[in-house]
Amino acid sequence: MTSETMLGNGPTAATTNVAICMRAAERAISRPAHLPGITAFYGPSGYGKSMGAAFAATKYRAYYVELKESWTAKAFLQKTLQVMRVTPERTVYQMADQASEQLALAQNGDRPRPLIIDEFDYAIKKGYVDVVRDLYEASGGAPILLIGEEMLEGKLRKWERMHNRILDWFPAQPATIADVRRLADMYCPKTKVADDLLERLLQATRGVTRRICVNLDRVAEFAAANPAADDKGVTLAQWGNRDIYTGEALRRRPL
Repeated sequence: MTSETMLGNGPTAATTNVAICMRAAERAISRPAHLPGITAFYGPSGYGKSMGAAFAATKYRAYYVELKESWTAKAFLQKTLQVMRVTPERTVYQMADQASEQLALAQNGDRPRPLIIDEFDYAIKKGYVDVVRDLYEASGGAPILLIGEEMLEGKLRKWERMHNRILDWFPAQPATIADVRRLADMYCPKTKVADDLLERLLQATRGVTRRICVNLDRVAEFAAANPAADDKGVTLAQWGNRDIYTGEALRRRPL
């Protein structure tokens, strides 16, 4: 895997969590036929799980659906069929049959096409987990990757019939310094960022990918406004006491 790959919405850095998401998808796709075919990739918000999902969706030609808070089971099936380029029928059970049939057809050929469901916590909250299980069963065990927040496993335990069909759980990890360097190469392509500043960004953000990206954008702005600082790379000393975004609102400073 290269350090940067072009996807439909732009480049994606091959971070640790992109690699973990790829392993989760591959596990569902390549598991022995007698094993369950659902895997889960979970972790805190901002860790880059959706970035990994986008990469995996492109790599495996997956049907990718990102759930929304307002969706019902019907809305989920309508969106899934839209992604599959199938015109939805009118009722929920008809649409479930359509989606299951499409998933079953997608298992023919050299490589089965998985279904990736992002923000799966919403399916749990809205109570249509068993609709997803029905798709899995009726399709003959099509590979499905669920992506959700840190407490996903605990939330899913109340849905025992779904929980015991999870083959493997893949926890997302905080970013590493290697991840920060890859993200800097992508988000600061015209700016060299010194290792001491990258280390400081990693420490201050506690490895949250989204916040690292916000700070790298600020570093790029700083370098553009201070060309001399970019000659040998923006160092921690050059950054000085400028704020590093950690997700907390800045405290009001005395005038």
